[in-house]
Formats: sequence, C-alpha cells, structure tokens
Amino acid sequence: MSTGSRVHPVAEHQQAVRALLANSLKRQVQQRTLAEAAGRILAEDVPAPRSLPPFANSQMDGYAVRSAELAVPDGSTVELQVAAPIPAGTAAPELHPGTAAPIMTGAMLPAGADAVVPIERAQPDSFFDPGDLNGARVLLPAGVRTGQFVRAAGSDIPAGTRALAQGTRLGPAQLGLLAALGIAAVPVLAPVRVTLLSTGDEVVEPGVDLAPGQIHDANTTLLTASLRDAGAEVVRSRILADSPEDFLAALRSELYRDRTDLVVTSGGISKGAYEVVRLALEAEGVAFLSVAMQPGGPQGIGMVDGVPFLGFPGNPVSALVSCEVFLRPALSALTGLPRPRPAVTAVLDAAADSPEGKLQVRRGRFRDGRVSLIGGPGSHLVHALAESNALVLIPESTGHLEAGAEVTVWLLE
Repeated sequence: MSTGSRVHPVAEHQQAVRALLANSLKRQVQQRTLAEAAGRILAEDVPAPRSLPPFANSQMDGYAVRSAELAVPDGSTVELQVAAPIPAGTAAPELHPGTAAPIMTGAMLPAGADAVVPIERAQPDSFFDPGDLNGARVLLPAGVRTGQFVRAAGSDIPAGTRALAQGTRLGPAQLGLLAALGIAAVPVLAPVRVTLLSTGDEVVEPGVDLAPGQIHDANTTLLTASLRDAGAEVVRSRILADSPEDFLAALRSELYRDRTDLVVTSGGISKGAYEVVRLALEAEGVAFLSVAMQPGGPQGIGMVDGVPFLGFPGNPVSALVSCEVFLRPALSALTGLPRPRPAVTAVLDAAADSPEGKLQVRRGRFRDGRVSLIGGPGSHLVHALAESNALVLIPESTGHLEAGAEVTVWLLE
C-alpha cells in the first residue's frame, strides 16, 4: 500500500509505530531466576515474605546490654560481668541481668538486650579471649539510650509490605533486595522477540571476501546490538530472493517457524526498480512512505500475516537512526524497556546547515555541556557514528545554526 508523495512528520510516524506495536504486542510473563531477571521488567507486585532484617541485630562490634542497667549519672561507668560471645549466624541465648555479651556486627541481639555499646567505648577496649571469660568483667559508659546501635527487625522492610512494584526494572539494587528477602525467582515480562531480516545479493557477512560490487553487512550487527540493548530478543535471518513472490514465501516460512512479535528489515524499501521488500509487501497492505527526517526518510510500516512489520532504510546510519527515533521510544513506552535516552541541551561548537522541513539527526561528541558534530550528514558514515556518543537533533524548522546555538542531544552512552 503506497501513501503517495506526502512527506509524513516525524511525530506522526512515531505515533504510528507506537500504535502498531500497542495493538499487537501481547503481554507475556515468564518466571525467571534472579540472574535471568537482570534488566527485565517486573510483571507483578512482589510483597516481602519476611521482615528485613528478620531479627534485631547489632550494628557494631561491641557489647549487648540492658540500657536500664546503664542508667546512672553521666560521666560514670558501670561494671558488668562478661557473658558468652555472640558471633554472627548463631542463635543468641538470653542476656541475664548484670551481664554484657560480646556481640559481632550483624549478630542476633539476645532477648533482654536493647542496646549495643561499641567495643572502643569499653574498658578494656578489646574483646576477652573466649577461654578467659571466667570471672571477666567490663566497664561500660553510663547513659546508653535504648536502641543504640541496634538494627530493629523490619526496620528496612516489614513482612507483607510491597517490596517492589509491578513495572520496576530489575537492576542490581532491586535484585539485591529480592535476594536479601530470600526470593529466588520472580515473574517478569518476556522480552519482545524481533525477527531481523537482511536482504540483498550485494551484502555479505563480515569475514567473507568481497566480490566486485559487494559490501559487508554492517546493518545486521548494528541493529542486533541496538535491539538487544533495548531489551529485545533478536532472531537473525537472511533472505535472498530474486522475486517479490520468493521473498514473501520465505518470510512467511520464517514467521511460521519462529514465534515473533515484530519483523524488522533494513534496505529494499525505496522507490527503485529492485526494492524487493517493498515490491513483496506493498500488495500485502504494508505502507512505504517518506518521513521528514534526514537520515532515515524512507520507512515501511504495517502487518504481515498478523505480525507487525517495520522497514528501515539500508544505509547503516539511516537504519540506526530509524531504530533510535521510532522503535526504541515505542518499546520504552509500551514495555518499560529500554530506558529512554537521556535528552540534554548542549551548545553547538560549530555552525551547521540542515534541510528545512526535515528533522536532521547528526552524530556528535558531547562533553561538559557542549557538542561537536562528527562527520557530515551522510547516512553511510559509519566511522563517524562509531566515534559519537550522542545524536544531535536539529529541528524541522531550522535551516542553519550558528556556533554557540543550543541544540537537543540524545546521549548514547
């Protein structure tokens, strides 16, 4: 399905991509171990199955005491008998009146104790040898408050409280909390499964010698890495077909064999006579259109046998920019992954021209609030792309920017 010669605004195509995926992506939940769940989105609220800490414990190496026994005038000391030491990881016996128990950091506070005196405030200021405790006594300062250097049970999170909310991205801190709570596996949203197709006799795999007129396939590697960085599960495939009919048959075979949520292609969608992707899918109702963006003007969008389809241009920079501008934000909004690119305002180091009426996406190096454009606007400049850490957005309404002008940049690192 052709959309004529109208040039579509970038925002309009962004909404179209989001709508296409919103209507088709099915929410699938997987139970995954914590190691497997890293970086994924939590599918349900997770309540705390137990309190954290699960028991009152010492915040310091010192002596567990009854604070009431140290309630004497300030400046004085209290002498107590030394009880058996309490190492971490053991059950603590009850603390008897008139005694102080050596306790290690993280060890369970004994019943009867309600405070800890740090070892450096005791006299002597080092622990007795366990074999020399018979008759051992220690001087401790008066005026110890109840709860001093004690981590109360549930002071971090009480049992039954929501530990993590549905939609939380599971990073190191969140996974650490789950592990501390004793939770070994959690329900997470399944990653979006993308079938990434490459086409064209002129494109060969890296590592293969080039025949005259051939180039190495950068797009598949570039888009695979970008999609995986966006949290997608990527199935790579290659279709070589001399006719649109053969291409469509091969694509349907791929869709039949593998469950996929989205098909993405690069190349074969322009208006040339040999654009096999466009020729094969136009008759299936896929729209091939022009978007007001440079690079990345040609775009394909639609459904193939009930599966969403996005066609990106064949030049490497165009393919990546298309993924960044259209697909990545849609996935972020609909699934929570990936996180949106940080957008900051930067000062342009040098003047730049841009075609009016198009969003120009340039590559740049951002540092300390300033950005330098790297390479020209050409969509084949992969080296410039590799040296960039930002995409520089020059609006549709702008034909020229002087050095010192402010621009919006998306940070890639």
